[in-house]
Amino acid sequence: MRLKDLAEHLGLSQTTVSRALNGYPEVNEATRLRVAETAARLGYRPNANALRLATGRAGAIGMVLRGSSEFGPHTSEFLSGVGGRLAEEEMDIIVTTVQSYQDEVAAYRRIAASQKVDAIILHSPTLHDERAKLLLQLGIPFVLHGRTDIGTPLAWFDIDNAGAMERATSHLLDLGHRRIALLNGIKDRTFAVHRETGYRKALAARGITPDPALMSNSVFSDEIAFRTAHDLLAQTPRPTAFLAGSMMTALGVFRAIRQAGLVLGKDISLIAHDDVFPYLNADNMYPTMSTTRSSINQAGVRIAELILQILSGKPAADIHELWPVELVLRESTGPAPI
Repeated sequence: MRLKDLAEHLGLSQTTVSRALNGYPEVNEATRLRVAETAARLGYRPNANALRLATGRAGAIGMVLRGSSEFGPHTSEFLSGVGGRLAEEEMDIIVTTVQSYQDEVAAYRRIAASQKVDAIILHSPTLHDERAKLLLQLGIPFVLHGRTDIGTPLAWFDIDNAGAMERATSHLLDLGHRRIALLNGIKDRTFAVHRETGYRKALAARGITPDPALMSNSVFSDEIAFRTAHDLLAQTPRPTAFLAGSMMTALGVFRAIRQAGLVLGKDISLIAHDDVFPYLNADNMYPTMSTTRSSINQAGVRIAELILQILSGKPAADIHELWPVELVLRESTGPAPI
């Protein structure tokens, strides 16, 4: 079907239909929705090259990753979700890799000057992220994967990290655990701050003062988690339960537990944050792993959809979603040892 055919079917001009499909703000919302629904029903898909010429868009979304620590199963799953959704719109994702914060800032300036992307996914924000201020100054549309507060309404998508960690900690407390170790993400990242907030809130509700010796921050890796858990298990008294910030972290904790001659689910309990990896299934582990479950692949899909909404004219200030996180209890949690 051609644009002319779609316009005739709708009884509208080709210009109006084109502008409705391309997100021009002068087309009212009712018309835009009618055009979009009819195009979808009739199978109309605009030619990608013609669309880019008509709109001045690059047909791509950008993301900047800093350092080797930001590559791994979480990133690949997220990009899979983003890329899969964008492919449906004949759009690409361009990933730029840098080694430092200064390089990242330079990359955003270069991206803005080159106009190679239509929008940016800004990931792993801090509480007051200067990168968000920079992108606003540069005039590049973006969606935050997480949240930040810079005094200006921004488009963001996040999961309820605080609520998830509060529920997980409360469950362990219900089982009688009092020395609960938290293996968290990088300290200045918003998600890590929110998780620590939930952890502290659950402890405070039971009148327990958090022990700094039981709290650590790092990138999520098997090896770092193994060394951290090994040292914690050497303490007297040792922790009786662990909260692992990722499934990769949980694998390192599990190794340390086995090396110490302890039994997971009996001597030590463990709850991991599970990003639903297709090749690392908590149900298939032995013992099965209790998790706070949230799909990072689906997060990528949704962020791509939110970016498409911005490019269609929806105000960034109206885009903010907080998804709940499910607590799934399996065999890795049990009563605190007497």
